[in-house]
Amino acid sequence: MKNPQTLDSAYSWSRLAITLLIATIGNAGMWSIVVIMPAVQAEFGIDRADASLPYTFTMIGFAVGNLVIGRAVDRYGVCLALICATVLIAAGFALAAWSSSIYAMSICQLVIGFGTAAGFGPLLADISHWFLRRRGIAVAIAACGNYLSGAIWPILLSGVLSESGWRSAYLILAAISLLTMVPLSLLLRRRVPAAATQIARDLATANARAVHYSPRMLQLLLVVAGIGCCVAMAMPQVHIVSLCVDLGYGPAAGAEMLSVMLLGGVASRLVFGLIADRLGGVLALLIGSSLQCIALFLYLPYDGLASLYIVSLIFGLSQGGVIPSYALIVREYMPPQEAGARVGVVITATIVGMAVGGWMSGWIYDVTGSYQMAFINGILWNILNIAIIATIFVKSRHTTRVAA
Repeated sequence: MKNPQTLDSAYSWSRLAITLLIATIGNAGMWSIVVIMPAVQAEFGIDRADASLPYTFTMIGFAVGNLVIGRAVDRYGVCLALICATVLIAAGFALAAWSSSIYAMSICQLVIGFGTAAGFGPLLADISHWFLRRRGIAVAIAACGNYLSGAIWPILLSGVLSESGWRSAYLILAAISLLTMVPLSLLLRRRVPAAATQIARDLATANARAVHYSPRMLQLLLVVAGIGCCVAMAMPQVHIVSLCVDLGYGPAAGAEMLSVMLLGGVASRLVFGLIADRLGGVLALLIGSSLQCIALFLYLPYDGLASLYIVSLIFGLSQGGVIPSYALIVREYMPPQEAGARVGVVITATIVGMAVGGWMSGWIYDVTGSYQMAFINGILWNILNIAIIATIFVKSRHTTRVAA
């Protein structure tokens, strides 16, 4: 089947560069609240649990936003959806800067999280329409915007935070969001040509027939798999700092290990994007999930400082490519006109998995007094994920790949 000039073209790559820039800016709301949390706690005179409320509300908004904005992208296009999301982000930052209580700020963070979602799932769905042979690496690069945002914004905000306070930092973020994201969004006005959409529809139909699952059933399987892999993923990502404190290494070492995970995640997303282009999203996800499970096993016997750094790097290198693979599977097996909504559903499932996994690991620690059982719990959820993806792979192993 011929690849139209609009796919994998120079315009596709330039659009990907714009998408990555938007994602890096647009995901600031997810990381800024982490940076300002100590300052907010000190100003309002509250405990750590209450100070964590804005982050919780941010993730709730992020989960819902992936669903709603994904549907909006399918119907109205990514440009209009991004502009509306940008307005919400800027308004949320501005209102949060003037909030007088932690509860008012939490509502503002809900709005910020909702708008921030446009910089993840909906963008992944949109860029996937512009690539065929290089779709895997394109989606992986776009997904790196979230991790790059986490690496860049805490550094940029630290100076403003120390000199002018968190409220000034939020007003600056409101201005930056409006002044950069709206013009960049206008560069994405071009819609996918009908010929390219028809090719994607034909390929998805052929793949779906080969795997013998209806889109609804496949969606359900991916949702359960997404929850399983991210319950497992949450254990090290959410609790690595606490683990280091328990072991006597201090929070700074834990924060460094988390940074090592994120940097490993960036590299992992790029590598697994290339793997997906050659082997398909299902096999790429199966490999990534299996490696993540192995990395979780390594946390059980090794608790030395140097070994934890190494295992955290291994974990980051294994898990970074997992989430983008879900978006690729949706695009390979489901109707392209529903990509935004269906990618949004799967991404939301992974966020739910992270939220449940973070809480569940803490609860298990409280009951047992150790993270050992929490790691084992994560491994069991990871095995559930592997079983589901392996089943899909076995059913789809005879599917004709695009490269063929």
